[in-house]
Amino acid sequence: MNTMLVEGPRVLAFAAATGRVGSVFLIGDRLIDWHISNKAAESKVEAAGHAQTLINRFVPDVVVTEDLEAASSKGEHTLSLLSAISTTAAHNGLFDVSVPRKHLYANKYVEADALVEEYPELAPWKPAQRRFYDNEPRNTVLFEALSLALLMRDQA
Repeated sequence: MNTMLVEGPRVLAFAAATGRVGSVFLIGDRLIDWHISNKAAESKVEAAGHAQTLINRFVPDVVVTEDLEAASSKGEHTLSLLSAISTTAAHNGLFDVSVPRKHLYANKYVEADALVEEYPELAPWKPAQRRFYDNEPRNTVLFEALSLALLMRDQA
């Protein structure tokens, strides 16, 4: 796809959860690319390196991450990953927007359903609702990143 034909701000959004970092890249309202990385979740150095690779590849206008102060359900390690990503954006002279994660839906799975309605290309990555004894599905972080990007868009 020729991304030069798509208009609007170039937004790279990141979300982190235990053992994974998700990212989405949008130009305007068009979803261009998405990633989930386990390696980026290993350390702050890996998270920063992953962010730098994606910044170099997509040349975003803005990087979006979750507001660290509002991320009360995130662990210390996960917060350090998000901080490293924000720092990497700043070192690249990019506008870094930290938005509080708003829960506009009953749960993450209802949110994923709604996001797939708007972005059907993500349907294969939509997480199945887990049973109470299962770990959270790996792909929820992808939908969290998209949600953060859309929150930033809606606040602008």
